[in-house]
Amino acid sequence: MKLGFVSAILDGWSFEEMMDTAQEMDFKCVEVACWPNGKAERRYAGVSHIDVDALDDAKIAYIQQYVQKTGVEISSLAFYPNTMDADLEKRQHNIDHLMKVIEASSKLGVNMVTTFIGRDSSKCIEENLELVKQIWPPILEHAAKLGVRIAIENCPMLFDRSQWPGGQNLMTTPVIWKQVFDILPYDNLGINYDPSHFIWQMIDYIQPLYEFRDRIFHVHCKDIKLDVDKLRRCGVMAYPLDFMHPKLPGLGDVDWGKYISALTDIGYDSFTCIEVEDRSFESSREKVLDSLRLSKRYMEQFVI
Repeated sequence: MKLGFVSAILDGWSFEEMMDTAQEMDFKCVEVACWPNGKAERRYAGVSHIDVDALDDAKIAYIQQYVQKTGVEISSLAFYPNTMDADLEKRQHNIDHLMKVIEASSKLGVNMVTTFIGRDSSKCIEENLELVKQIWPPILEHAAKLGVRIAIENCPMLFDRSQWPGGQNLMTTPVIWKQVFDILPYDNLGINYDPSHFIWQMIDYIQPLYEFRDRIFHVHCKDIKLDVDKLRRCGVMAYPLDFMHPKLPGLGDVDWGKYISALTDIGYDSFTCIEVEDRSFESSREKVLDSLRLSKRYMEQFVI
C-alpha cells in the first residue's frame, strides 16, 4: 500500500507547497482537492490545489513534471459535492464541476476521482435511489469513456441541522452500496472506504471489506472517538457531533491493526490516504503539519 494524505487539510498552501510538504514528510501519494472557486459551504470544502477550470496543456505538463520531480503520486482528484441536491441549480453546478474533475483526472493520467454520490435530504432512501438512476449513468459513462474510476466515500454528510434529515450522501451503508451497485452496473464505480463513518453508525467496519473487495478503489485513514456518556444521554438519533469527534488515526476507536490486516487479506495494495479532521490540530499552520507527522508515524506501524 502507498501511504498519503488528503490535501484539503492544507488549505491556503499552493499546489507546489502541498506537494513539497508531502515529499519532505516522505509520503508516497496525495489525494488532491479540486473544488471550484467560490465560498465553501462547509469545513474542508472549497480547497483547490488543482484548478480544473484553468487546466490547459501547459498546466497539465507542469503538474505532471512536478509530480515526477517530487516522486509523490496523485492518488485521485477529490471533489465531494451533493450531486443530488434538492436545489436544481446547485445540483447542476456540482455535476458540471464533477465532470470537469473527471476530465482533468484523465488528462493528468490519474484516472481516479473520489467523491460522494449525493442525496436529496428531503427525500427517503427509495426516492433517492430513483434519483441515482436518473443522475449517475451519464456521469459514469463519461468517466468510463475517459478511463476514469469513481470512488464514492461512505460519509453520510449528516452532522448538524443544515444537513438534517437524511444527510447529503446516500452511499453510507453496505445495504445501500449493494442497491446502488445493482442500479448502476458499471465497472468503474467503486468505494473510497473510510472506517470511521461506520464507527458512529454502529456498523461493522471490517466485514464489508471482504464483501465488497472488488469495489474498493481507494481508502481513507481517519479515526472517530465516541463519547459513550453523551451517547447514553442523547442516543443515536441525535446530531452525530453530539456524541462523536473526528480524530487522528490512533486517537479514536478504529482498530487499525484489524483494518489493515483485512485490507491485506483482500489483496488491497493501492492508495491509503490519511484524512485530518481533528479540531485539536487546526489552531496553527504548525499544528496542521504536526497532525500529518503524528498520523504518518502511527500508520507506519501498518503501512510503509
